[in-house]
Amino acid sequence: MLDLPRSARLAAWGTGVLSADVSLDAAVAAVTRQDEPHVVRWEGAALPGVRSVPDDVTTLLAGFAECAAGPGGRGGCGGRLLLALPVPGDPRGLPGPAEVNVAALEAGECVVAEVDGHEGRWALVPEVSEFGSVLEPGAFVTWAVRTAAARRVPDSSSVAESERELRVALGTATQALASLDVARWREEAADRIAAVRDGGLVGDAVPPVTSPRAMRVLQTAARVLAIVDLAAEDDGAAITSVEATSRAGALREVGAVARRALVAAVNAHAEPARP
Repeated sequence: MLDLPRSARLAAWGTGVLSADVSLDAAVAAVTRQDEPHVVRWEGAALPGVRSVPDDVTTLLAGFAECAAGPGGRGGCGGRLLLALPVPGDPRGLPGPAEVNVAALEAGECVVAEVDGHEGRWALVPEVSEFGSVLEPGAFVTWAVRTAAARRVPDSSSVAESERELRVALGTATQALASLDVARWREEAADRIAAVRDGGLVGDAVPPVTSPRAMRVLQTAARVLAIVDLAAEDDGAAITSVEATSRAGALREVGAVARRALVAAVNAHAEPARP
């Protein structure tokens, strides 16, 4: 099965909680899954109007909802959690200031929380420590919360534009998948390739209220990113350094397209649902 980063799940499900589309318990279960209970560490200003400092995902999302419902906030549609998937050379979506951007780049993912009626924003960066085995994996996750800079003009693509770009990217990625010859000498690679080629998005990756178009984009983007990760482990059919360099460049480009599409689909909270 294909999956999304923790930050994508937190952004999608957390926004569902703030808009009263999903329950708090369902959101926490989807974000944490089999991890140890996620911890929240505050490194900046706390939430205004919240009676106690949140220290886990449950109290964090409840705190955002309480903040939205307080003076200046509104019940129901109380805000949004926005996803960023930055990589070196492509800092798209990073909110600033510098210390937030450095932490988000190191993690490769970040969530920016906005609450209606309040000017403040908060950046949530996951710190993950994995343990266990392939059969019984586990993870300790801490969400470091820092004060983010004021919102700038959104720099993510629309879901419709991302869907068009992904069609081209998927073709390039599929060619790379077909050229992989790692299965000749690593049996587990054959199973992973089959899972990427045939798998769908896990059921709790995003809330059930997600639009059909956003779901299509998320599934395709997740597949492209999984192919890129597989292809990066081996040079496949590229037999010369020139071919290998060209192939790596093409994969970086399709990976960037997929990241932009994934961000656009998760952050499309204000777009009306459409087929």
